[in-house]
Amino acid sequence: MTHQHREGLTTLQHDWTMVKVGTLVAKQTLVTVDADSTVEDACEVLLQNGISSAPVYDANKKIYVGMFDYGDLMTYILLLLKKMQVPLKDQSVEMRDLIQRTSRSQAVPVKLASDLSGKDPFCTVLPETRLGAVVHDFGTGIHRVAVMDPEGNMKGIVSQSSTLDYIMRHLSEYPQLQPIMQKSLQQCGLTSGKVLSVNGDSKVLDALISMSNNSVSSLAVLDDQGMLLGNISMTDIKHIMKSLRTSWLWISCFQLVCKIRLSHGVESGEDQYPILDVNAKSTFGYTLSKLQATKAHRMWVVNDGGCVVGVVSLTDVFRVLSTLIDN
Repeated sequence: MTHQHREGLTTLQHDWTMVKVGTLVAKQTLVTVDADSTVEDACEVLLQNGISSAPVYDANKKIYVGMFDYGDLMTYILLLLKKMQVPLKDQSVEMRDLIQRTSRSQAVPVKLASDLSGKDPFCTVLPETRLGAVVHDFGTGIHRVAVMDPEGNMKGIVSQSSTLDYIMRHLSEYPQLQPIMQKSLQQCGLTSGKVLSVNGDSKVLDALISMSNNSVSSLAVLDDQGMLLGNISMTDIKHIMKSLRTSWLWISCFQLVCKIRLSHGVESGEDQYPILDVNAKSTFGYTLSKLQATKAHRMWVVNDGGCVVGVVSLTDVFRVLSTLIDN
């Protein structure tokens, strides 16, 4: 670390990289899932609390056995519907048990589905860990970390989204972040992210299979001309699991986008559902504000004609922010 990060030389709250992650979870109410509850019940916990993941706690062993999120749920649904084949050599003991139970139509305890997608390993940090270190991790593709004290008590979860929200709410205290906020996405090198998309006519189930095969959590929904109609992401599974509307797996992606917009309007009283797009000339700061406001995990970059040409994910955002720490 360079000399400017020595605590004696700078007032702590004005150096965002030095904030202790324990601060971010100080007022957080930790929501956990019982390891023996069913996958469906665990999903209900996520739904009722408006969260996208929760730690799984085994009361018998008195340990956290992993995390459960919508990625795990998506993998579970695909295994359940036999839309996903996992070679025997790649199957963990838990996965083998899960597959056997689903084939016999038995209830599956969530501990078997925890970290099932293999995309979000259970990572822990101490409360005094500096935010700079966590931002660096987030820039490598880790989506969340559990904050645990030395005794093994979990204090809370720090995610990419909650960290972005914290930085944006305290932005005026961090003058060193102002220059990057004024730069355009183009100047930040963030306009050419690989776009994975699905046609509006494709079935929702096919979109889930595509997300799983490509290890992504979201797809752009495009019309025949390549224009952005909307977005389908893993967290949209919550709309399918709500009152178990499994028939929604067989409707088109565009129909799902419309149904979600309709339910969003009914629940929030808003007519407008945010379109998750920016353009190459949008500033980094504007893009971050939009990600914060929409609670989305990515923004699609569109050209002047409305065609999708790139994507900016939260991981991309943290990769850019981590370059400010390294230098």
